[in-house]
Amino acid sequence: MTSNAPWPPPASRPGPPPSAVWNVPVQPPHQSDTAGLRALLLSGAVLVLAGLALVVPFLLSSTGSGGLAIGFVLSLVPLVIVLGTVAIVDRWEPEPKRLLAFGLAWGAVVAVATTTLAQPVFMAAFAPSGAGRDATREFLATVEAPFVEELSKGIGLLVLFLAARKYFDGPVDGVVYGMTIAAGFAFTENILYFGRAFAESQGSPAGLVVVFMLRGILSPFAHAMFTGTLGAIVGFAARRWNAGLGLVAFLVGLVPAMLLHHLWNSAGSSFFLVYAAVQVPLFCAAIGGVYLLRRADARLTHRRLSEYARAGWFTPLEVDMLATPRGRSAGLRWAASRGRASAMRQFIRVATELAYTRQRAVSGRDLAGYLVAEQELLREAGRLRDVVVAP
Repeated sequence: MTSNAPWPPPASRPGPPPSAVWNVPVQPPHQSDTAGLRALLLSGAVLVLAGLALVVPFLLSSTGSGGLAIGFVLSLVPLVIVLGTVAIVDRWEPEPKRLLAFGLAWGAVVAVATTTLAQPVFMAAFAPSGAGRDATREFLATVEAPFVEELSKGIGLLVLFLAARKYFDGPVDGVVYGMTIAAGFAFTENILYFGRAFAESQGSPAGLVVVFMLRGILSPFAHAMFTGTLGAIVGFAARRWNAGLGLVAFLVGLVPAMLLHHLWNSAGSSFFLVYAAVQVPLFCAAIGGVYLLRRADARLTHRRLSEYARAGWFTPLEVDMLATPRGRSAGLRWAASRGRASAMRQFIRVATELAYTRQRAVSGRDLAGYLVAEQELLREAGRLRDVVVAP
C-alpha cells in the first residue's frame, strides 16, 4: 500500500448488512448489558473499599509506614512490566479500560483481602496437626498459597466471565483479564515482601535488593502465568457462551494454575535450577501460546469481515488491511503519510469491534440489540473510511 494508491473506497456499493443476508437471529435492543456493567463496577467499588479497610492496616502492621512507602514504590516496577505486556497482548482487540481497572483492583485488594481472611480457616482445616514451624511454613507456601490465592484471583475472572460476557470473547481476552488480576495481586504482595525486607534490613539494603531482584526483575510474570493459564481455559469456554460450561472450564483451569503456583513455591534452595530448567521454558511456551492465540483472533476477524465484504461493505483489499498484522502496519504507514494515522487506528478498531460483534451473534451470544449495534458500527466504519481516503 503506497501513499498514492489508496484502496478503492466502496462507499457507493454497500448492500444490506450480513444480519439480513445470512439471517442471523436478532432481538430487540435493551439496556440490561449497560445496567449489568454498571452494577458490576459499583459492586466492585464497594468490595474494593471494604477490602482496603483490611489490606492497608495489614500492610502497615507488617511493614511499618516506611516499609509501606518503599514497598509501594518498588512494586510499581514489576507492575509496569506486566501491564505493559498486557497492553501488547491486548492490542488486537482492546478490552474496556473500566473492566481492566476492575480486574486490577480485584487482584490488588479484593483477592488479597479474601486470601488474608481464608488463610487461617484453610490452615485450621487442612494443616497437619503437630507440625513444626518449618513444616507449617512449607505447607503455607506449597499447599495453602496455591489453592487459596489462585481461587481468590480466579473468582474475579469468573465474575467478569459471567457479568461482562459481551467483552469476554475468547482465550486472548481471558489471558488479558487473568494477567491483569494477577498483576494487581502481585503488586500488593510485593509491597508486603519489599516493605518487610526494608523493615528488617536494619540499615543494610542487601536483603531488600535480593528480594527485589528475585520478585521484581527475575519473576514479575509468575502470578501472571498462573492466572493467565486459567484465563485462557475460561476464554475457550467463552467462545460458546454457556454459564455451566464456563463454570466447568473455571474449575478445570484452576488445576494447572494451582500446579504452576505449587511448582514455583516448591523451588526452595533449588530456585535458580528450577527457574532455568522449568520456569524459563514455561514462560517461552506461554509466549508462543499467546502468539498462536493472537493469530487465531486475526483469522477470526478476517473471516467475519469477509462476510461483510461479500455483502459489499468492504473490499477484499480492505479486509486484508483491517484483519492482518501486516495489513494493519501497512495501512497505518499509508495513513500516517497523509496525516491521518489517528483516523486509521479508529477505523481498524471499529472494524474489529464489528467482527467480534458478529462473532458473538453467530455463536448465540449477545443477540439483544445486535442489529442496532451492527448498523451503528457499519455507519461509523463508513464515516472513518471517508475521513481516511478523503483527497
